Amino acid sequence: MRFVGIDPSTKTGFVALDEQGNVLKAKELTGVGSVDPKRMITLIDEIISHVQPDDYIVIEGFAYGAKGQGVSFQYGLGHGIRMALARRKFHYYEATPAAVKKFATGKGNTKKDEMVLPIYKHWGFEHSSDNVRDAYVMAKIAQDLFFVQETNSYNGFHYQAQVIDAILNPKPKVPKKKKAKA
Repeated sequence: MRFVGIDPSTKTGFVALDEQGNVLKAKELTGVGSVDPKRMITLIDEIISHVQPDDYIVIEGFAYGAKGQGVSFQYGLGHGIRMALARRKFHYYEATPAAVKKFATGKGNTKKDEMVLPIYKHWGFEHSSDNVRDAYVMAKIAQDLFFVQETNSYNGFHYQAQVIDAILNPKPKVPKKKKAKA
């Protein structure tokens, strides 16, 4: 069994840990070329080629409300990865971008460059790519999700336990009330 984190982006972070939490693979995947749909198709294929049937997977959820030119690519890529995983009957969990930050730092609104030191302090992991660092945090989340489900206990930090609980027991979404017309 491996614990896998996937951070979907134009440069997708992929990390696989063994059962003891040792890094087996930590890399940035890019696909072929810069023109879509070829780039997206080959990137999805590349990601799936690294996944194994017994992997325990956490993928970063969508950054709803994000703006910029790359957002539509990231949404398309995120859905494409999920479809490819589902087609192969791989189960995965999702961690919101805020949950990934909170798990590493204790705060859900941390900037990416502010995650470097907490990741190193918690786990001794370093990498030049923020995508790979995020994927590493998700692989650690996967490892802890597995542990909690196997033992029904948790010995991490309180804020990490909150992230694990939110993933395992998501709150139902309550529709927003429509504003009354004046």
